[in-house]
Amino acid sequence: MTTTTEAPTRSGRLMLNKVPEVTIWFWVIKILCTTVGESFADWINMKLGVGLVNTAWIFTGVFVVVLAVQLRLKRYVPFPYWLTVVVVSVTGTLYTDILTDQLNVPLWISSAVFSVLLAVVFGVWWLRERTLSIHSVTTLPRESFYWLAVLVTFALGTATGDWTLELTGWSPGASVLLPLGLIAAITALWRYGANPVLSFWLAYILTRPLGANIGDWLASPKVAQNPGDPTGLDLGTFTTSLIFLGLILATVVYLTVTRSDVTETYEAAHATGDPRKERVALAGFGLLAVATTGLLVWAHGQPHVGPAPETDTTSAVQMAPGQAVKKFPPAKVAALKNLASTSLKDARSGNTKGAHAAAQSLRDLWDADQASLQPLDNTGWTSIDAQMDKVLGTFGIDHSNPPMSPAQQEKELNALLTDMG
Repeated sequence: MTTTTEAPTRSGRLMLNKVPEVTIWFWVIKILCTTVGESFADWINMKLGVGLVNTAWIFTGVFVVVLAVQLRLKRYVPFPYWLTVVVVSVTGTLYTDILTDQLNVPLWISSAVFSVLLAVVFGVWWLRERTLSIHSVTTLPRESFYWLAVLVTFALGTATGDWTLELTGWSPGASVLLPLGLIAAITALWRYGANPVLSFWLAYILTRPLGANIGDWLASPKVAQNPGDPTGLDLGTFTTSLIFLGLILATVVYLTVTRSDVTETYEAAHATGDPRKERVALAGFGLLAVATTGLLVWAHGQPHVGPAPETDTTSAVQMAPGQAVKKFPPAKVAALKNLASTSLKDARSGNTKGAHAAAQSLRDLWDADQASLQPLDNTGWTSIDAQMDKVLGTFGIDHSNPPMSPAQQEKELNALLTDMG
């Protein structure tokens, strides 16, 4: 699908169009970038133990650098453009994850906030430039609006996609079908005569949950470790990231050589549509929204497997203090105990934010060390993991309940430190 609205430029350095033609290659590489955004961020955050906030800071810095390079160019060049898309996909995803995992903002609120923010970006963009067409991204102000909109669409797509999974309990494999079906319906309406600008941005948002679900499906283990955990092909986040980065690189090389996605700006931007068909298609978009809402409401009401209740996570194995971590490397145990002690100290002093942040870091480190610790002593790991889950539950981390009282947090943290000796 292409976009068609054009308006005279108001100000700024006039350039050739900075965005590629919207061909099948555009959507293929966009979905590849989105999948990498999901899997690569998870690998750095969880497997390398960098932590969510630190990962967000790193990619924010990288985003600033690659965007500065992209903005300095006078025309569309495949490599810097798609590198910016890859980085912004990771960055936008991380911003939503911070709201959800660090600040405990419900996904429906994140979805609403990012929807309003995107509407504001589009509104200001339109009021200033009188066009939202990606075929008229020929000045610095327009390109700046474009990348801001792209960043918000990734954050919005992350929030709405995760909210859908939360509502329905669908697996990543099954969840691919919803955004895929919606994109197919939007494409059909666009071919009928729907407004191309609206069609483009709706599809653009939906590629985020589509790519993320594909990434989760490829990376998730074949057998769920806990009830409600996602299952997939067990390629892992690192392998999935390598595969898709390779595919992106190959596609970018092809586009660089063939120039098959270079926009013919004037012809594409000056095409006109049929107002009657656009109104009919707009009604079609409304019906599509109603049908999707009905499907989600129905799915939410169906029995589905969610996270195991807290009482189910208690280990049946009772071990003496220090016994569960006896076979673990002392340095790793010391790092875990240090974070638990920090969280306990902050909870006792009334530093709620500090206690929560330390507990989050404790969770991140524990998850990152699972691959190396669990094979050493599965029984010990399971025992500590059960108590770790109780601690996280008191902070509302990875649990739907709000944070509990400091007294309850202290109780579970003390029990965890006792188990670790």
